[in-house]
Amino acid sequence: MPETSATAPDAEPFRSSIMQVEPQWIDYNGHLNMAYYNVMFDRAIDEFWLELGIGPVYKKERHGSTFTAECHVRYLREIHMGDPVQIFVWLLDADDKRLHTFEEMRHASEGWLSATSENMSLHMDMNARRVAPFPPDISERIAAITKAHAALPRPVGIGRSVAMPSKK
Repeated sequence: MPETSATAPDAEPFRSSIMQVEPQWIDYNGHLNMAYYNVMFDRAIDEFWLELGIGPVYKKERHGSTFTAECHVRYLREIHMGDPVQIFVWLLDADDKRLHTFEEMRHASEGWLSATSENMSLHMDMNARRVAPFPPDISERIAAITKAHAALPRPVGIGRSVAMPSKK
């Protein structure tokens, strides 16, 4: 299975496959434990990386990968056992070494928003284990998808920080 698509990027966010909550992920509060939101976001990013051409084959053959440098998750509505989940991914920005993504976790059949995750990923030379520029062919693919996603409405929550509400 090839890691990259030969077609032009769509002017819509990337949509992950539909995922199911696993029983061991439900905590004593009866909902998806916070750690497993990140597992599901990460699985969706792995699918998206295949579109960019930077999945497992890229690591094996070209010795490059990505590491997450920063992540901000917002938990907005509980996900429970049996809820189908789909992740929407925007590639907000990129440079020669970094990818800025935003993901929305939605109930796959009802469409409501459960959580968001905003991330900064670094491209790594796995031989040196250091941050390194993307190869030109990958940079071109990233630029095309970034341009397509820039034409989309921006999702709510980009650039949020953790802070106490201001007192007025």
